[in-house]
Amino acid sequence: MTAGAPTRNPLYVWAWRLLRLDFVGIVFAALFFCLSLTPSLLPRDWLFGGLIGGINAAIGYGIGVFIAKMVRRFVLQNRTWWPPPKRVLWALKTVAVAGSIAASVLMLIPAAAWQRQVSAVMEMEGPATLGYMRTGVVALAVAAVCVATARVLLDLIKTVARYFIRRWRMDDEVALFIGTAIVVVLALTLINGVLVRGFFAGANRVFQPQNATTRPGVVQPVQPERSGSPDSFAPWDTLGYQGRNFVATGPRADELTEINGAPAKEPIRVYVGLQTADTDEQRMAVLLSELERTGAFDREVLVIIPTTGTGWINPVAARSIELMYNGDTALVGSQYSFLPSWISFLGDEEKSMRSGRMMIEAVHDRWQKLPPERRPKLMLYGESLGSMAGQGAFGWLPDISRMGFSSVLWVGPPNASPLWKAITQRRDPGTPEVAPRYDNGRTVRFSQGTDSEQIHQDTKEPWEGTRVLFLQHPSDPIVWWSTDLLFTKPDWLREPPGRDRTASMRWYPIITFWQVAADITNASSVPGGHGHNYGDYVLDGWAAVAPPDGWTREDTERIRIALKKTEAEDGPEY
Repeated sequence: MTAGAPTRNPLYVWAWRLLRLDFVGIVFAALFFCLSLTPSLLPRDWLFGGLIGGINAAIGYGIGVFIAKMVRRFVLQNRTWWPPPKRVLWALKTVAVAGSIAASVLMLIPAAAWQRQVSAVMEMEGPATLGYMRTGVVALAVAAVCVATARVLLDLIKTVARYFIRRWRMDDEVALFIGTAIVVVLALTLINGVLVRGFFAGANRVFQPQNATTRPGVVQPVQPERSGSPDSFAPWDTLGYQGRNFVATGPRADELTEINGAPAKEPIRVYVGLQTADTDEQRMAVLLSELERTGAFDREVLVIIPTTGTGWINPVAARSIELMYNGDTALVGSQYSFLPSWISFLGDEEKSMRSGRMMIEAVHDRWQKLPPERRPKLMLYGESLGSMAGQGAFGWLPDISRMGFSSVLWVGPPNASPLWKAITQRRDPGTPEVAPRYDNGRTVRFSQGTDSEQIHQDTKEPWEGTRVLFLQHPSDPIVWWSTDLLFTKPDWLREPPGRDRTASMRWYPIITFWQVAADITNASSVPGGHGHNYGDYVLDGWAAVAPPDGWTREDTERIRIALKKTEAEDGPEY
């Protein structure tokens, strides 16, 4: 180099200064990323693995930067040996960064093996190691966006603080505190007032048009026993997409007669949609009028079914009880939203419980006015958010028996479900959270069964009086995800794993929360008997809580065969 010529930094030094990455933050980011690759409840493909890995890496980077600042300020400040010579410091940074990158890349190899392990539990094909390497690329992009966003907010805080210092000669700490408060308030206002509202407004525009459509092949029923028929008080075009599917499908009397070998009744299906009336009270009035019109209170079984966010009722659950009772049934549901359950849950979980409570109380009050000898068996079914909606009607377990319900089947209850949570927390000592027992199973039972035999063992007699059954898979993230996962290790991760959860899953603060949150998006796409897909095992739940007189396990299998035949005929959207 010629004497007097300007010194040029190597390209990598310039790039490093441009990125301004803290090497301690990089170490923590790599740690969080590597831990995020460990297995959780369900298999994750490379895209979701990268998404969760990137979020956790950004969180880890922020934690590392904060710890580094605190250590430098309160531990290393005024130490004679700190900072070390530049050459030593650069060597430390190089080793830390190179080690972090190497660890992150190498961790993708066992991560792919873990995902194949979880996939095998679900009887699915796992990812190839080479293809799973794409996880690192996605994670890097996601982490970069998160860190860049955080830096923009921090720079904005510093800008506001400098303004206060120049304008009013404020102390640095006071100006920084005020600047932080202003930016946080503005950010929260932007998120809650603009982004969240914009999200729900966009969701309404996306899903509302579907609510007005009808699935191909679904036509208006002509049977007077169905809402939406020409005789109905609930017009066909007001029932919504899921409501029309519900009332227009299901077994007919001739089909039931052929399957059961005895004359059957035409099943009653009553439903009101959001557009059936303007208010909740008016919709309940139409619902009761429909029950009276169809003769629902004269049937052997009356089943109240709080729906999921879109108004969906599990067709397997509906058809199962109708097959079991040879059509001497009345099923009733009510729509309270047209948004998917996860959006309804985020937007207003109380809305689902208010809706469920209103429908249950309205139907129950009318049922209670009947002479006891004329009352049908009163049953309750709920799945996913519909389970949470149904639990909203009861303050505590004895209320179910007091109100006269003979059978309750709740499938895949969200972790925030009030009754489920209270019973689980008060479970019998020595029983695990994933398969709790309450009051020795006298009224309520839980089954984590992933096949018919397991459910039978969990629910076998003696079981007198009102029967309440929760079906919940150990691998169902809807059941096990909660904000408590951020900083608290739950009992179900302290205990031996449930029937379809890998023993390799571990709890890590913050990380496990995001892992299980990502599992929610994939909860229903796994094979039946795993995750949030309960398949035709709902039939076994009904056979446990509401068996007709003389019912046998052979009868259950006969109905299962009929269900599978119907599924093949109706297609996957039934």
